[in-house]
Amino acid sequence: MDFKDQIKQFSERVSKLKDNIHTEEATKNAFIMPFLQILGYDVFNPMEVVPEFICDIGIKKGEKNRLCNIPGWCSNCARRM
Repeated sequence: MDFKDQIKQFSERVSKLKDNIHTEEATKNAFIMPFLQILGYDVFNPMEVVPEFICDIGIKKGEKNRLCNIPGWCSNCARRM
């Protein structure tokens, strides 16, 4: 299945499930992690995706990023890992 088909299928899944998702954890499991997988990330590899990553950005210090994808850098604060 090519990328376009995967995104279309994912979009249909989101439309079908969105009314049944009531928590942050459910959102992460049903939508965020599958979307990152479509983009090619191994969500179970801590070298690629780090849950609850602490990232200092702007005036927010010590705030947790829910998921940080790192191919060497934190995408929100551009801090070298």
